[in-house]
Amino acid sequence: MRALVWLYRSMGIGIVSLALAGCLSLSREDRPIHTFTLSLGSSAGGTTASAGKPGAGILVVNVPVGQPGFDTPRMAYMQRPYEVSYYATHQWADPPARMLTPVLVQALEQTGHWRAIVPMPTSVRGDHRMDIDQVVLVQDFLQKPSQVRVALRIQLLKLPEYLVLGTRLFDVAEETPNDDAYGGVVAANRAVERLVKEVAGWLSGCVSGVQGTGCSR
Repeated sequence: MRALVWLYRSMGIGIVSLALAGCLSLSREDRPIHTFTLSLGSSAGGTTASAGKPGAGILVVNVPVGQPGFDTPRMAYMQRPYEVSYYATHQWADPPARMLTPVLVQALEQTGHWRAIVPMPTSVRGDHRMDIDQVVLVQDFLQKPSQVRVALRIQLLKLPEYLVLGTRLFDVAEETPNDDAYGGVVAANRAVERLVKEVAGWLSGCVSGVQGTGCSR
């Protein structure tokens, strides 16, 4: 009789333990995922749109390529040099490199400098092509307050000769309003606005031949 009582008690404890473990597991898995985007504010264009005819032709925007470790929708941050970590429940709607394409196109269109901005893939034969690689978007906790760094490399080619007119690395950092994931999102959008302004101005200078723009190979 005592053996049966002991067996039932053991089974009961085991069932309760399994139930608690299942609840804890579900609580971790059922945490909501927060998804964020990159976009421009109303005044984020590179320069004031010209009233006359656009001075440049058609610009083809190649598909951006992210650096290894950053070509993912996972939201990256760094607490130690050389080590990339990711938020568990916060992510981007798409890899940052892909989200940059419509943002860049919008900023370049607002300048009024180009007749058309056409993202790849396309069959349109452009006058210039912009290649984008080494894209990085990361929240850096190595200093306080944390900063979000957005970086990429741009290469501008003249078509159809594929002549390299200029290559430049753009790197922008913006302090976060809060040392958390959403603070990083706010800072990332501010940094992207600053970056696309710099890119738009540099491209216009390269094509128009304005001195002092840093348009060098």
